[in-house]
Amino acid sequence: MAVADTLKYDNEVLRGYITWSGILLVKLLLMSFLTGINRFRKGAYENPEDIQGRENVEIKKDEDVERVRRAHLNDLENIPAFLIAGFFYVLTEPNVDLALWLFRIAVLARIGHTIVYAIYPVRQPARGICFMICIFITLFMIIANIVAFFKI
Repeated sequence: MAVADTLKYDNEVLRGYITWSGILLVKLLLMSFLTGINRFRKGAYENPEDIQGRENVEIKKDEDVERVRRAHLNDLENIPAFLIAGFFYVLTEPNVDLALWLFRIAVLARIGHTIVYAIYPVRQPARGICFMICIFITLFMIIANIVAFFKI
């Protein structure tokens, strides 16, 4: 299959990539709202303009807000690599079932990471397992991309 054919919407792997990447991007965007909700709920404001005109409110940090921010930062550090590796992986014409399962598991692992880190904190190794699952899938796709490149 030529690259142009790989990028047609009738390619099941491309559709799966678009679907699961879309879910992951929505999750990434929702992290900003989760941070804001926690800030408001906990009264944890960081900027002077956020408390301007309010009485008895001061700038402070809150561990729950910081936890959500760290989870969001972790997403920002890891999701772009997954998205790029996944797109190039689609171009390698991988096995459909394998590719779809890799996309599903990686996205569910990132969602799980957020749940056990920022929403309902669970002791380790839960967060580390979720993190490593997505990292290993991303690395697998990167290696598959490199191997496919040198086969050409």
